[in-house]
Amino acid sequence: MPNDGNGIACALVVMGVSGSGKSTIADKLAERLGWSYEDGDKFHPASNIAKMKAGHPLTDEDRWPWLQAIADEIDRVCGAGGHTVIACSALKRAYRDILVHGRSDVRIVYLNGTQELIASRLAERKGHFMPSGLLASQFATLEPPDAEENPVTVSIDGSVDTIIDDIVRGLGLSARPDNHDEARTRP
Repeated sequence: MPNDGNGIACALVVMGVSGSGKSTIADKLAERLGWSYEDGDKFHPASNIAKMKAGHPLTDEDRWPWLQAIADEIDRVCGAGGHTVIACSALKRAYRDILVHGRSDVRIVYLNGTQELIASRLAERKGHFMPSGLLASQFATLEPPDAEENPVTVSIDGSVDTIIDDIVRGLGLSARPDNHDEARTRP
């Protein structure tokens, strides 16, 4: 499917390892753009969540139904003429291929950060099913998107607003007006 008539993607997949800020950034990006937001974690079957809570990394066989459920949601929203931002780890190219499946109207946004920075964030996070001990396995699995995938890659070193600004700029989008302009002009 092509982009909408304005060349705007109908879906953005915000990806990165656990603790990179996917949910926060995707939610705030959707808010800024006036799009819907979905956390990819909600598409995991209960067996995947139980496995991760127990400290066991998922296998590809565990991930295929989860990724297909997210791809189906992208197709549903785009087919209805909507726009959505989805937070999803999408660590491997093969996973992103399932999510995008050749669509030119789905873009990948890669949240890039060091293992040390992300480990410090995970140490502060409470109540999430992904234990910090699995971070090394996430980095071992990570295949950062390459130029062929046409990603927007942003550093997660800045504030949430800075990261959102970088994404919007990288996508060539203009955010819908809100009080963010006021926050941008503060010292």
